[in-house]
Amino acid sequence: MIKAVIFDMDGLLIDSEPFWRIAEIGVFQNLGYELTDEMLQATMGMRNDEVVKHWVNHFEIEQANYTQVEIEILAKVQELVEDKGAILPGVIETLDFFKDQQLPIGLASSSPLGMIQSVVDTLGIEKYFKVMCSAEFEEFGKPHPAVFIAAATYLRVEPKDCLVFEDSINGLIAAKAAKMKCITIPAPENYANPKYLLADANFKSLNDFLRKEKK
Repeated sequence: MIKAVIFDMDGLLIDSEPFWRIAEIGVFQNLGYELTDEMLQATMGMRNDEVVKHWVNHFEIEQANYTQVEIEILAKVQELVEDKGAILPGVIETLDFFKDQQLPIGLASSSPLGMIQSVVDTLGIEKYFKVMCSAEFEEFGKPHPAVFIAAATYLRVEPKDCLVFEDSINGLIAAKAAKMKCITIPAPENYANPKYLLADANFKSLNDFLRKEKK
């Protein structure tokens, strides 16, 4: 029985995944290394610090200032969110759908808490969330389940009674590792990826999910 709903943020509530890719590609380009959109599929949904460490190790960059790289990426993403951030179709309607069912709603993201706050302020949706959890406070980010388990704990609901909405493979793995139900809304270019078969259901949009639920 579903007793709480937990939403991811980037790529699900706001189309910010392109912002992260732009920032990561730009910052590493300034360091002299070329990242591509295809390469960044592997780190989609992961924490900023874990993404930086992954690519620094991949390129074997010596004497890299991890913290400075993280700060530069985060600053660029925040700038793009505030300038171009827009709520994705079906978000408000889906949040209202669960609010009307009196289910507590949480947010669990790999983004730092400051970024989470900036996004929910920009979109005007903070009122929907009983808790907002960032993986920055966990030992490991997604695909580790820690941030989802933390959200369930704060919501006072057993993980097995939670339904997660995710867009990334790493987020899907994290949700299933937490023993939660998971519905995925992948980006259009990723929709046919067979890895999404791990999800309990896979939709092209939140509006598609709502249409099925309201039949």
